[in-house]
Amino acid sequence: MKLISGNSNLELAKRISQYAGTTLVKANIGRFADGEVRAEIFENVRGEDVFVIQSTSSPVNENFMELVVMVDALRRASARRITAVLPYYGYARQDRKMTSRAPISAKLMANLLTTSGVDRVLTLDLHAGQIQGFFDIPVDTLYARPILVSDIRKRLPAENLIFVSPDAGGTERARSYAKKFNTDIAIIDKRRPEPGASEVMNVVGDVDGKQCIIVDDIVDSAGTLCNAATALLGCGATTVRSYIAHGVLSPKASDNINNSDLTEMVTTDSIKPNRSVEISTLRQVTVAPLLARAIVSIHNEQSVSSLLEDDWDDFDRFE
Repeated sequence: MKLISGNSNLELAKRISQYAGTTLVKANIGRFADGEVRAEIFENVRGEDVFVIQSTSSPVNENFMELVVMVDALRRASARRITAVLPYYGYARQDRKMTSRAPISAKLMANLLTTSGVDRVLTLDLHAGQIQGFFDIPVDTLYARPILVSDIRKRLPAENLIFVSPDAGGTERARSYAKKFNTDIAIIDKRRPEPGASEVMNVVGDVDGKQCIIVDDIVDSAGTLCNAATALLGCGATTVRSYIAHGVLSPKASDNINNSDLTEMVTTDSIKPNRSVEISTLRQVTVAPLLARAIVSIHNEQSVSSLLEDDWDDFDRFE
């Protein structure tokens, strides 16, 4: 088993390799003078089971090109199997045509990965489940929920908790968290007057006197979260926190969150923090143990289904 990483989130890749009991393959993933991606692999990978760790986060196109160039280099070096480990799958929100003559970029990404020589994909909290069907190769999708649930249990009392979905589409996600704490859910009824903007219409559910936890897969500009926090407090909530799988956190997020009513925002380290975005209430938890265990299971041809269970309570022991 060999692990190699691009530059998108090298810190996470190092953590994954430590948990997996190995080291990253020595390589140089850089640029030529004209900006083209350059990949040099300094170790023998012939006949090896290779896992390429690379989030396709911002800068999305740069990181994606690094990924496919690394995959091509590994394929030409006679790697036996190449698994693309994508802690964050970029372009996932473009999973269907929203207007006439629009692309389905999430499908195009799948095609390009397969064509480059990827044999298998391992990813985390896909924005839309149907993206798995965009691939003609095996796809394993993990969820950050076990790690986030563990963090909530360590830090917050179970009394008066309520889990909130920021939209109707995330109701099942909120319910899956609520089941772990035997509590209720609430739903934010919102509309989007334009892309990247949202307007809260109603709060469905009783949040009076409750500690609200908003759960979602992606936070970008955080406009929805901040509007939701204001609406929840207006309905009697005592505190509002958010637990999010992927912290995209575009530049607007800094002002939105720092000036919001959110008590705390927790994301995973699937995306490397943007140094230009300073958020005083932001905290990250690592998904390295989860991804490491999945990688080891795939290498050993073992099932990864146990990692999908809400009751994965041996997270601390794996650390």
